[in-house]
Amino acid sequence: MAAMGRAARGWARSQPCALALAAAVAVCAFYYLGGGGETFSSATRRLRATPPAPAHRHPLRGAGEPAAAGGRDLHLLLMFTKAERSPALRAKGQASLRSLLRHGRLHAGDALHLHLVTEGASRDIGLGLLRDLLRGAAFRHQVIVHDVNELTEKLFPIVEAMQKHFSAGSGTYYSDSIFFLSVAMHRIMPKEITQIIQVDLDLKYKTNIRDLFDEFDNFPEGAVIGIAREMQPVYRHTFWQYRRENPQTKVGDPPPDGLPGFNSGVLLLNLEAMRQSKLYNQLLEPTMVQKLTEKYHFKGHLGDQDFFTMVGMEHPELFHVLDCTWNRQLCTWWRDHGYSDVFDQYFQCEGEVKIYHGNCNTPIPED
Repeated sequence: MAAMGRAARGWARSQPCALALAAAVAVCAFYYLGGGGETFSSATRRLRATPPAPAHRHPLRGAGEPAAAGGRDLHLLLMFTKAERSPALRAKGQASLRSLLRHGRLHAGDALHLHLVTEGASRDIGLGLLRDLLRGAAFRHQVIVHDVNELTEKLFPIVEAMQKHFSAGSGTYYSDSIFFLSVAMHRIMPKEITQIIQVDLDLKYKTNIRDLFDEFDNFPEGAVIGIAREMQPVYRHTFWQYRRENPQTKVGDPPPDGLPGFNSGVLLLNLEAMRQSKLYNQLLEPTMVQKLTEKYHFKGHLGDQDFFTMVGMEHPELFHVLDCTWNRQLCTWWRDHGYSDVFDQYFQCEGEVKIYHGNCNTPIPED
């Protein structure tokens, strides 16, 4: 997601030092160079003394009414920043939202609340885009705008300690906190919001978004987050040292029996369960993060995705694993970077695709 990284060098399995360097550089190159730098602010900022302002609600239809009796409030969050600099991002967002709304069929009384995390000129672009796309929609809906800098102020004290383990570059940057929004969403959103789905912009929807909200009903007891598996051997690579020291481990192995890690392109966040889970909140503490990163020799670059992956190795009971058809990733970068022999074991996905994910700027199939 961030605009950082260079192309990875080839790595040698027989040289641990070279492998460690490759693990850091290759993961960074794949996600941060491939992501095109289109999503988040990357400038270093300072905490401001003034408290954050509340989110701004923009009712585009239905006066921003909540769900009617018997209906359901559906909260969906998207990141939309730096759009004024990137026609590609605007086009990507427009295509994604158009497919979402084309297939969206809400029940009588439902209300769709679109949370837009944005800033500056991107705010006006995003609101204009949504206004056009939502014109004539037959269901209640509203847009709620969150300023990225105001959210960062709230997040920074919570996630500062973990950033050094899961952020690109050296040091801990204030602006990096937004990469961890999903990790601490339960402490940021109002208490009345009990569930929210966070999605990337490089998605194409092939089915009704309401069906994805129904997945919350399938969470097993103790689960707080719904997330699909990573479909490339990213974490086979990242956990190389732990895997070498523990040759019988399933960490980094492909499905169905392995633990390939997670992909955060589609995230179901049961905020109420996150608030109530003593275990999950303990895992946010700096001492726990340090303990797990030392155990797994973990150094990542992918923000919330790295955190969820590492925690999932230790506490899989916190996660409801979505079927791959809900986040059918298309990137094949790792096939050509050292893992062609095992790539297909991670990449295969049977069933009718519900959401395509064009990660690392991979083209999504046309209808």
